[in-house]
Amino acid sequence: MTAATILVADDDPSIRMVVGQALERAGYEVRITSNATTLWHWISDGQGDVVITDVVMPDENGLDLLPRIRKLRPELRVVVMSARNTLLTAVKANERGAFEYLPKPFDLKELVGVVRRALEPPKPDLSVAAEDGDVAEEQLPLIGRSPAMQEIYRTLARLMGTDLTVLITGESGTGKELVARALHDYGRRRNGPFVPINMAAIPRELIESELFGHEKGAFTGATQRSAGRFEQAEGGTLFLDEIGDMPPEAQTRLLRVLQEGEYTTVGGRTAIRADVRIVTATHHDLLQLIRQGLFREDLYFRLNVVPIRLPPLRERTADIPELVRHFMAKATSEGLPAKLIDAVAMDRLKRNRWSGNVRELENFVRRLTALYSEEVIGIEAIEAELADASPVAAESEGDGLGHSVERHLRTYFSAHGDNAPAPGLFDRVMREVEKPLITLTLESTRGNQIKAAEILGVNRNTLRKKIRELNIPVVRGGGK
Repeated sequence: MTAATILVADDDPSIRMVVGQALERAGYEVRITSNATTLWHWISDGQGDVVITDVVMPDENGLDLLPRIRKLRPELRVVVMSARNTLLTAVKANERGAFEYLPKPFDLKELVGVVRRALEPPKPDLSVAAEDGDVAEEQLPLIGRSPAMQEIYRTLARLMGTDLTVLITGESGTGKELVARALHDYGRRRNGPFVPINMAAIPRELIESELFGHEKGAFTGATQRSAGRFEQAEGGTLFLDEIGDMPPEAQTRLLRVLQEGEYTTVGGRTAIRADVRIVTATHHDLLQLIRQGLFREDLYFRLNVVPIRLPPLRERTADIPELVRHFMAKATSEGLPAKLIDAVAMDRLKRNRWSGNVRELENFVRRLTALYSEEVIGIEAIEAELADASPVAAESEGDGLGHSVERHLRTYFSAHGDNAPAPGLFDRVMREVEKPLITLTLESTRGNQIKAAEILGVNRNTLRKKIRELNIPVVRGGGK
C-alpha cells in the first residue's frame, strides 16, 4: 500500500526539519517547502493527501490559501499551525475550512495524531458556516497565549458554527462573560442580540418574570405586558450568568425550554417558540449543588452539553505580561498617561496569587496607571500596592479557620430552616476543606507529590487517592 503524502509549508527551517522527521518516522511521504507559492503549485498539480501549513510565510498568508484549496480540492484536508496564538487565528482557521488548528509550540505526537485523523474518510458535514464570512480584525475579547488559553481558543473555534448549549465554569474574575460574548460575536448568531442576565443580581421572586416576561395582571404591580429576556434575545444569544443561583421554580421552566424549545410568560397560556442559543456560567460546583438538592440534575445535563473551564490566573501566569500591556493600553485610550512596567516588577506580578483573577489584575493595573507619575513603574511601587491590596495576614484570635467554618455552617443550617440538610454533610464539609488544602500544597511544591505528602503528613498513596477522588488537577513540573 502506497504511503500517504503530506505537504508541509513553513518558513522556519527548524520547524520544517522536526515536522518532516516526525512524519517520516510515522511512515508518511513528506514534501517540504518554505513558501506558499510552491505549496499551491503542488496542490494545483493534485499532489498531497494532507496539507500542513504555517500562517505567516514570506509570500502569502497561509490562511488565505484555505478558500482556494477548498474550491479546487474540497476533499483535501488542511492543518494550520501558527505562532500567532490568538482566538482570532483559531476562529479564522476554522471559518476558512481548516481541518485542525495547532498553536505553536505543539507536541509532535499530537501532530501525527491529527494527520492520522485527517487521512480518515470524511464524515458528512452537518455544520453551518457563519453567514457573513470572515470575522473582522478588531480588538480581541480574550488575551493570552498560554497552553490553557490555546485549548480554549480551539474549543471556541469549533463551536462558532453551532448552537450547542455551553456551560462555562471558573472562579470569579476569570472572564466567563467575555467567553460568552466571543461565542456570540464570532458565531452565526452575531447579527442577533446578546442578552446577559445575572441570576445572583435579581431577587429570586422576580427571576421568572425577568426571564420569560409576564402578562398584564399576572401579579400585583403588573400593570402592563412585559417582554422577558428570552423574547429580547430572539435570534441571538441568552447568557445566563451565575446559573447556580437560579431558584428551583425557574430551573423547571428553563428545563422545559431546553426540552421543548418553547416557554410561556408568567400569567400567559400560549406557548412561545424560543429561537435562542443558551450559554450559561457559574463559579459554583454544580455537582455539589445537585447533591445538596439545590440544583436539578436533569437541567445540569441539558446545560452541560459543551463544558468550558476557564483557568484561574495562577494557572496561566505566562499570560500576565500580555494582560498587563493590554490593560495599560486600554487605560491610555481612556485618557490615563502611558506607562510601562520594568522586568523585575513584571516578574513580581507573575508571582502574585491574584485571588480575584484577571478582574483583580485589571483593577490593579488601572490603579498603578492613575496613581504613579513615573513612566516606568518599578518593583517598589508594585510591592507597596500589593501590600496595600493584601488582606491582613495575621488573623485575630477567634477569627481563624475554625471560626470561619463555624460561620459557614451556621449560614448553611439557617438556610434550611426547619428542614434537615441532606445526608452526608460531614463528607461534603471535609471535601471542601481537603480540596483547597491539597491543591495549594501541590502548588507550593510545583506538583511534587513526594514533598506535598511530607508537608501534609500523609502517605504518598493516600495523597494520590485523594487527588483522584477530589479530581484535583496535577501541576506538572515537579516529582511524581
